[in-house]
Amino acid sequence: MADQPASAEVKAPAYPPLPAEPVTTQHTLKVGRRTLEYSATAGTLPVKIEGVDDPAEVFYIAYTLDAKPAARRARPLLIAFNGGPGSASIWLHMGALGPYRVQLHDQGWMPAPPYRLEPNPHTWLAFADLLFIDPVGTGYSRAKDADANKKFWGVEADLQAVSEFIRLYLTRSGRWSSPLFLAGESYGTTRAAGLSGHLIEMGIALSGVVLVSTILNFQTAHFDQGNDLPYALFLPTYAATARYHKRVPADLQKKPLGEFLAEVEAWAETEYMSALALGDRLPAKRRAAAIETLARYSGLRPEYLDLADLRPEIMRFCKELLRDQRRTVGRLDTRFQGIDATPVTDAPDFDPSYAAILPPYTMLLNDYVRSQLGYETDRVYETLNGDVYANWEWPKGLYTDTSAALRAAFHQNPHMKLLVTCGYYDLATPYFAARYTLEHMGLDAALRDSIRWTYYKAGHMFYIETRSLKRLTADVKKFIGWALGEAEE
Repeated sequence: MADQPASAEVKAPAYPPLPAEPVTTQHTLKVGRRTLEYSATAGTLPVKIEGVDDPAEVFYIAYTLDAKPAARRARPLLIAFNGGPGSASIWLHMGALGPYRVQLHDQGWMPAPPYRLEPNPHTWLAFADLLFIDPVGTGYSRAKDADANKKFWGVEADLQAVSEFIRLYLTRSGRWSSPLFLAGESYGTTRAAGLSGHLIEMGIALSGVVLVSTILNFQTAHFDQGNDLPYALFLPTYAATARYHKRVPADLQKKPLGEFLAEVEAWAETEYMSALALGDRLPAKRRAAAIETLARYSGLRPEYLDLADLRPEIMRFCKELLRDQRRTVGRLDTRFQGIDATPVTDAPDFDPSYAAILPPYTMLLNDYVRSQLGYETDRVYETLNGDVYANWEWPKGLYTDTSAALRAAFHQNPHMKLLVTCGYYDLATPYFAARYTLEHMGLDAALRDSIRWTYYKAGHMFYIETRSLKRLTADVKKFIGWALGEAEE
């Protein structure tokens, strides 16, 4: 090779390269009495958005059951992604939906390394083809360079990019006539709701949407001065957590979980909301009664709640509940306990429920794409990219809320169905906050029966608990059949 001229400027690529073409491999998986023969494709599509000159490489993994073209087109195509913003689709892919899942203990606890993948007998591939998308800045997906990445990081830019990816994938895979479903988790539910409205404006109608651990209206989760809504909406999850860790009185401990939470919900949306709304005008006698009830439900000391002015913020709750045991509880899953350097701070040092799953998922995904999918690259797989969240462009002056887009999708496509799935021990996206949002989005009464709810006795990623995963798969299979008119509720 000739030497480069001395004056030439040689620039290294911004990121290590990805394979130029998608890589497709063939696989077989035993699910019960059935053998699934399927193709797995890992690759990228070039996605452009308005105002950005160069397309981004958006990474995906698709699983399609081997079938003749007509049969393939007739199969449901379910498009899945996680949230963050800044999270790859690794959690839904390797935890619940895909043909293989990360092996954890049955309760979801972290095993000792080395970690193992196991065939997933509850894979959704049994009843739908699957497409996992990693938005720009997550997984292997990148724009031209670091500055270009940021142009894709925002509520509206993200909706544009993922919508364009879906359009391009439907075109190149020949799936325009397939029944289409979205499944999003966490901020992925924010995205899914927004996409439902965005896609219908592009002429793409969805058969159904699955929301896993839902947040559409961020006012319900921001503990800002003057915004008392989260305190009431988080209380049922505080109560479920306190009961799980045996911090509520004996009579409440003995009640069935559903009955107990119904009692807490009723108090939270009436007396508690009213007391918070009064602010400094709350009479002393009523304040004392509210503190007593709040302590009874939340497991926190009355003295602490008095000092907190009846407003225990999420991270302070996670630190305070088990402070006397020198333990914290998780945010993503409050069943998990953590150990801090000292018990005298206001917030936990880390989220023990996130720390328990990050290493096994990250290590096994990196092994899986190379050893089983044959996809080779030196590029870093960004499991959860903090730069994305730090640089995310939120609507200015408002709380992000995509429930209006979801309502618009329902009104323009009244055949669409919605399944909302929630974990009782999830403080990242509490179930009562999700219910509040959907019950306040202004959906026409004639369409309210198009929404179904399911609840699980685990946290944000409730599918890491084996019984919840089994139930989730059965619930989604039934939902897809219902959405396609193949089964009745």
